[in-house]
Amino acid sequence: MKKESKLNIGVISCSGMARNHMYAVKDYAGASIGAVCDIDKAKADEAAKMYSVENVYTDYRELLKQDDLDAVIICTPDQLHREMAIDALNAGKHVLCEKPLALTREDLGAIKEAADKSDKKFMVGQICRFTPGFVKAKELIDQGEIGELFFVESEYAHDYSHILSPGNWRTDPLRHGVVGGGCHAVDLLRWIAGDPYEVTAYSNCKMLPQYSTDDCTIAILRFPKDVIGKVFVSIGCKRDYTMRSVFYGSKGTIIADNTTPHLTVFKDDVAQGDAFFDKLERHSTPILYPVTLSDHNTIGEFKEFADIILQDKPVTMTAAEGAATISVCLSIVESADSKKTLAVKY
Repeated sequence: MKKESKLNIGVISCSGMARNHMYAVKDYAGASIGAVCDIDKAKADEAAKMYSVENVYTDYRELLKQDDLDAVIICTPDQLHREMAIDALNAGKHVLCEKPLALTREDLGAIKEAADKSDKKFMVGQICRFTPGFVKAKELIDQGEIGELFFVESEYAHDYSHILSPGNWRTDPLRHGVVGGGCHAVDLLRWIAGDPYEVTAYSNCKMLPQYSTDDCTIAILRFPKDVIGKVFVSIGCKRDYTMRSVFYGSKGTIIADNTTPHLTVFKDDVAQGDAFFDKLERHSTPILYPVTLSDHNTIGEFKEFADIILQDKPVTMTAAEGAATISVCLSIVESADSKKTLAVKY
């Protein structure tokens, strides 16, 4: 596709998150929304009116028949991703699929196989890779600002109690909290520290007795280069939503999350000859790096997707990447259920 082309995008689902994606498409000068789809016709009509979209569907298969659509964004419940993603690729569309890519290893494999066979771009929406605080943290780590990593941790703390109505798609036993939401924390640590190869996990269910799986999980992970990691997931905790993450290195520490307008950094060599910093006590004086607040940066995510298509760039968040993250999540669940230390099964 030539760089000067303009993408025509179909959005499957008109949920709140789907509308965030629609806003991102509208924000991108080289794209437009060519169709929307939702099984709830009223919801689809409302979104179409909001974003001035002419083509409205209640069946995604009909949307995929629209020849002038270059790509689709899939924002439906996780259980539907396999069928929709494969159908979209077979229809000749580029695909941006929301996380988690799928809920089972079988579905992960099927999507990856279809993406590998297709000549279309397939990107998984691991949106934390576009959160300004986490992007800055990775940049500092990659630059060696805190030296060699030795311990990394991330948490997904999000009270689901107000959204778990009877029949809600999140209550599916396959959608364990670690897979559905905790995949954010797992993907973040994979992005920064690499692929973990061993896990020991523990879990319980104290907060959401109506939920079909344990609602609190802690996992200890072993990463390459002898880095240790920890993931904490609670979907019933009584606190504000956060993805607080900490990265410990031989020369300093970075504390980051997706709801604070700065990073907190402690460094061993904070002075570096500066007269002001020379007077400060090392290690205990925080440096605050200002960052933009955007905990669901769909604008940055869609820009990456659109640029990949229009400029024929390689995809970084491939189906294989999305499958690897969920493979770690599934291994965490399996470790907690079996009460055993397990090798991560990719």
